[in-house]
Amino acid sequence: TFILCYQSMSRVLIAVKGLWIFPDGTMLSGFDYRNAVLDPLWLLIALILGLLARQVYLPPLVGFLLAGFALHALGVQGGEFLQEMADLGVLLLLFTIGLKLRLRNLLVPEVWGSACVHMTLTVLFVSGFIILGGVVGLAWFGGLDWKSAAVIAFALSFSSTVFAVKILEDRGEMKTRHGQVSIGILVIQDIIAVIFLAAATGKMPGLWALALLLLPLLRPVLNKILEHAGHGELLVLFGLVMAIGGGELFTLTGMKDGLGALVFGALLGGQPKTNELARSLLRFKDLFLVGFFLQIGIATFPEADDVLIAVLLTVLILPLKSLLWFFVLTRFRLRARTSFLSSMELSSYSEFGLIVSAMAVGAGWLQQEWLVIIALALTFSFVIAAIVNSYAHGFYVKLESRLYRFQSKTLLPVDVPPDLGGAEILIAGMGRVGTGAYSTMREVFGDKVIGIDANQNAIHWHQERGNNVILGDAEDLDFWQGVDIKNLRLVMLAMPTLKDMRQTVKLLGLVGYPGLIAAVTRYEDDRVALEKDGVDAVFNFYEEAGAGFAEHVRQQLSASGRCLVDEKQQVSENA
Repeated sequence: TFILCYQSMSRVLIAVKGLWIFPDGTMLSGFDYRNAVLDPLWLLIALILGLLARQVYLPPLVGFLLAGFALHALGVQGGEFLQEMADLGVLLLLFTIGLKLRLRNLLVPEVWGSACVHMTLTVLFVSGFIILGGVVGLAWFGGLDWKSAAVIAFALSFSSTVFAVKILEDRGEMKTRHGQVSIGILVIQDIIAVIFLAAATGKMPGLWALALLLLPLLRPVLNKILEHAGHGELLVLFGLVMAIGGGELFTLTGMKDGLGALVFGALLGGQPKTNELARSLLRFKDLFLVGFFLQIGIATFPEADDVLIAVLLTVLILPLKSLLWFFVLTRFRLRARTSFLSSMELSSYSEFGLIVSAMAVGAGWLQQEWLVIIALALTFSFVIAAIVNSYAHGFYVKLESRLYRFQSKTLLPVDVPPDLGGAEILIAGMGRVGTGAYSTMREVFGDKVIGIDANQNAIHWHQERGNNVILGDAEDLDFWQGVDIKNLRLVMLAMPTLKDMRQTVKLLGLVGYPGLIAAVTRYEDDRVALEKDGVDAVFNFYEEAGAGFAEHVRQQLSASGRCLVDEKQQVSENA
């Protein structure tokens, strides 16, 4: 345990010490700080281009990728600092995925079955395309045999976990139906990649790997430590040790460190402080992931022919890959909207493709140039997929009538439209704010109140406590078209982002909802935007929290007969 903790903290120090520059240029632990002077420049360029990307409604990660290209053009080479920063970001990302992962989400056929079928079909189609290109005389593919073509196809069949999770987090959709399907598929792909790399390199896990099967026995101990970690820096430190230490432990037994971070996150999942732990690591993860996207841009050194081949692989194969995802998911009886959004989130190449390519180059199956080509295709896929995913919900609304034709007539039980039971007040989003609103409205209106949420785990939690809460995604046009809204008089939006609520307001207009709409927000400019969209009442969480707190205290004191002196006087005067 001590060794793992030491290794974990040493990796954190390596990742952050590049930002510590002493005026006299002294060194600590052999690290030359004179070579780290450019590190703040990396962050500055990433900040500027990330802000520019946000101004044109693109995810900041597009700006980070462009920053990597700019740094490469300036002759900057990624070193130990950037490598450790990127690796730590990926480990924390996989750890937080594990915190939210449920094993039952992986064992359903629409997850593991669709992942295996899609990968098989992609390898067949793409390798056939490459071999056919060589037959017709394309010089780029002429020197490739079937084994090389299959390796390239296999490398391109993966979707990026880092990219998909970042997109889902930015949109607040990690716990939605399509988000959970996408995450489950990505985990299955990661497991397949680990098995393939172990078999292809001949480095099978050692006998000590069998001891990892005993890790669930540590769950009570880890949960106890989590409970006593408090809410401050100890909680953050505990998360870092679990993520990095778990990765190191798996590495020592011949497994991939990312799988270890994922497993240790899953061991801690489902606990009362799990969400708090994930939030405490959120900013660290986002910061270190900047290094991951910078590294991709800096690492590429393409020739003109390499760029052309990468563009060809991106333009021709990436749309095919997305269409194939939609087709496969709908054949597994997922709804058209779930299939479409998941196919958009999975429409990128993966960093695992680079690992597979590097292994193939080392084994002599591929030429060195293909490593650069696949790295370029990965970068191009990130940029294109980021742009497409920014407008994914809008695209579905426009294409809904066409996409609906591919939806199976027999849906999965979890996707059947629910019954509102004649409810008159609907609360969309049953997080902390939505739950509080539900409890208050329930006291006044009783069974006329119903809550919906896209998170299956949240639904189980509420139903175990007798709350009238059902599974439903307020951003889904099919949901509003499938339920009976004639009795609804008020819809209260307590959703995580402004974009979610504006989309819901738009959908309510499309289905002809005539009642009132209320929303909760945290910022004044969001309130103005919602009122322009037609929301009847907007509650500013920050501005009105104090007033709500005071009213709550007053009601509690009144109920207990302990009214304040001024209040008694006011009651007497009113009488």
